[in-house]
Amino acid sequence: GLAVSATACLAVGLWSRSLGLVFIIGLSMIISMVIAGLSGAIIPIALKALKQDPAQSSSIVLTTVTDVVGFFSFLGLATLLSSLLEA
Repeated sequence: GLAVSATACLAVGLWSRSLGLVFIIGLSMIISMVIAGLSGAIIPIALKALKQDPAQSSSIVLTTVTDVVGFFSFLGLATLLSSLLEA
């Protein structure tokens, strides 16, 4: 995950020349990957505790969680750290 984030940051840095954008994208990717890993471990256990079949439901829930976290981590960080972005 860290290698993918570093590669994406390198590409964004070469393309945009904005260190603020590189920081925001890298940090949001790391947040998304950490939450995806935690969710991938917790969701099947929680579904099993709720007497649901984790094999059928966990992929749907996990995809939704990772999409929402990725979306909001990027846009939230961009909003909070907009002073780092160049106009």
